[in-house]
Amino acid sequence: MRDHPHDEHVETEPTDVWTGRATNRAQWILALGGCAFMALGIELAVDSAWTSGVAPLAMSVVGCIAAGLLVLFGTLAFVHVAVKVDKDSLEVRCGHIGLPRRRIPLSQIVGADFVARVTPRQWGGWGYRWRPHQGTAVVVRRGEGLVLRLGDGHTFTITVDNAEAAVRVIRDRLRSGAAGATH
Repeated sequence: MRDHPHDEHVETEPTDVWTGRATNRAQWILALGGCAFMALGIELAVDSAWTSGVAPLAMSVVGCIAAGLLVLFGTLAFVHVAVKVDKDSLEVRCGHIGLPRRRIPLSQIVGADFVARVTPRQWGGWGYRWRPHQGTAVVVRRGEGLVLRLGDGHTFTITVDNAEAAVRVIRDRLRSGAAGATH
């Protein structure tokens, strides 16, 4: 190992990555609802006399547990969204495990716009949404967002904090990419 003097300036390459995220704390309430359904299913399985028949009770238990898991994991997947813009692409990751995920190369983006107010009502709810005449969206809360115009004519909307900064970064990258392509 070599010691470096403290006054020596070591140049590092600047990071050209913009990151942003949006969070919806209200979805934790829905996740608790999913836990309640699962608890009801377990309660039915453990404390029932099973005298009314195996099939109806088994269907109730399985139904409650399945509904609980669906609500729990469906809401936890959209508690937050993380957006990363680097020199080559924009990546969107949802929830704690990053799924669903979408990566869009900047070469496929023709424009980016800031939207002051995106609401779940516009898209039919929270989550990963598709509407025939609106495009695709990741909506985790109401508020500001960015709209990407893609080369294939589609749009992709994302609710994210500080969306104006994301739009500036994307536009700068698109301009620098176009300038580099013409030389």
